[in-house]
Amino acid sequence: MAQQAGRRYLRAFVGGFFVAVPVTVTVLDRVAYVARVEGTSMQPFLNPEGVSACDVVLLNRWRVRNYEVHRGDIVSIVSPKNPQQKIIKRVVALEGDFIRTLSYKNRYLRIPDGHLWIEGDHHGHSLDSNSFGPVSVGLLHGHASHIIWPPNRWQRIQRSLPVDRGPLLSSHAAEEEEEF
Repeated sequence: MAQQAGRRYLRAFVGGFFVAVPVTVTVLDRVAYVARVEGTSMQPFLNPEGVSACDVVLLNRWRVRNYEVHRGDIVSIVSPKNPQQKIIKRVVALEGDFIRTLSYKNRYLRIPDGHLWIEGDHHGHSLDSNSFGPVSVGLLHGHASHIIWPPNRWQRIQRSLPVDRGPLLSSHAAEEEEEF
């Protein structure tokens, strides 16, 4: 009798496992997952305490599936320099925008179609578009929607741009005014 109950439990566990794993993989691949933010490039907004405490963010993969991002969003992208690495930065300009760069080879630049301009909040300590130029929207990996760790920093991430950043001229000006 105990042997039959053990087999039933084992069968139920294995059956549940084979259902749970594909569902979990699908959710992580298509909907959302959590990621640890390392480094200082997004300070002071992310990792304000430096290397002593890393923020953990919820990355919404569903939101970027159609490449819909806005200026001020914090996004995860596949690094243009190292495809094995994902980096997290703030969207400063969208395709068609005209921007003043901080240290790129061209001081002024129009963002090409299908591209974004991304920057870390901690200028000078960030490998971003000022180093490698506009980034293809095809490299988008996720949109950071919430800080979920540490508990004292739980919050929804609001879209914002540093005061001195953003496009000089935007092809999306009317759309952006409606959103804010």
